[in-house]
Amino acid sequence: MRIDLGEWQIRSFRSEDAEALARYADNRNVSRNLRDAFPHPYTLAHAETWLDLVAQEARESDFAIASETELIGGIGLQTQRDVHRRSGEIGYWLGEPFWGRGIATASLRAFTEYAFEQFNLVRVYGYVYEWNPASARVMEKVGYQCEGRLKKSVTKDGQVIDQFLYAITR
Repeated sequence: MRIDLGEWQIRSFRSEDAEALARYADNRNVSRNLRDAFPHPYTLAHAETWLDLVAQEARESDFAIASETELIGGIGLQTQRDVHRRSGEIGYWLGEPFWGRGIATASLRAFTEYAFEQFNLVRVYGYVYEWNPASARVMEKVGYQCEGRLKKSVTKDGQVIDQFLYAITR
């Protein structure tokens, strides 16, 4: 899969992404905004394990955000089951050198459309930790609406914090 975003792209992960993945993911400022399943420190072994895992997905739902030469982040979708089967949870991250350049917004906009089309969804949602207003702004620019504040719903780095639920529907 490949979605062109001008200078950037969303594409399938490749085995040769391991070094760039480890380099950009091994950043506390990145990992503090993601779930604990995204480790810190993030090693080359973590990157290789992740790339092996996504290569085995029955239906590809996790992708690289990249330049023409290297991976700079990731974006993915977890489809839901049972009565929630037409909903998907989106998540994304970028290496810190690429923050503030509109890449996350362009990626989220394009991938949200892809998710609606390819996964037959009517709702895509994501969570933002209270200390990450930049990610909330990205979601709002794409048209996601804040549906609520989930008080004391996350424990991250030993702190119990709020998170915001953002969603977009079709």
